[in-house]
Amino acid sequence: MKIYSVTDKRFGQYGKIVKDIDFSEIVRVLKESTPLPEGVAYVPGLKELEELPVKEELTNKMYGEMPIQIGYCNGHNSMLNALEYHRSSEINVMATDAILLLGREQDITEEFTYDTSLVEAFLVPEGTAVEMYATTLHYAPCGVKDAGFKVAIILPEGTNLDVEKSHGTEGEDARLTAKNKWLLGHPEGGLPEGSPMGLTGKNLNVND
Repeated sequence: MKIYSVTDKRFGQYGKIVKDIDFSEIVRVLKESTPLPEGVAYVPGLKELEELPVKEELTNKMYGEMPIQIGYCNGHNSMLNALEYHRSSEINVMATDAILLLGREQDITEEFTYDTSLVEAFLVPEGTAVEMYATTLHYAPCGVKDAGFKVAIILPEGTNLDVEKSHGTEGEDARLTAKNKWLLGHPEGGLPEGSPMGLTGKNLNVND
C-alpha cells in the first residue's frame, strides 16, 4: 500500500501537525519508562506522563481547559484490524517513527459499514505530534518495517475506560465499546468475541 508523509496535503482532511508545544519530555518518558511488547499495549493514563508540566499546556491550548489524560500505545503491529472514533480530537506524540492508518467518519455507510479501500496510510517521524480530528477513523499505530513503536495518546479524561451502562444493539449505539469510543472491527482483526464488526474489504497490512 502507498504510505504518504504526514506533511503531505492529503493529511489535512484527517488532522494537523502540532507545532507550538514542546513534546520532548513526553518522548523522553516514553523511551525511558514504558515497555515495548511483542503485541500491542494501550494504557489510557500514565502517572509519569501526566505529572509533566506540558500537561497543563495541553489542557489549556488543545482542549480548552477540559481535563485530559496522557497515556500510550506501544508495541508491534502492521495490520489495520479495526477503526475507531471519538467525539473529540486525539493527539499522538511519536517517540519512534510510526504509521497511522486513517479514514473518515463521513464515509461510514448508513448500515455502519466502511470499505477499507478508503483507508490512507501516513508515516509520522519520531518527535512529531499530530492532532487527529474527531471525525478521523483510526486504531493502533503500525511500526515501520516490522519495527516496534511507542506513541503517546492524549484524550479527554475518561476516554477508553469501561462504560457504566448498557447500550443498544442497533445503530451507532451498538458500536460504543468504551467511554467516548465507537468501534468498527474487521472479521479478521483478532478482536475480542462480541466486538462490533463493520469493516469490509481487506484487513490492510502496511508491509504489503
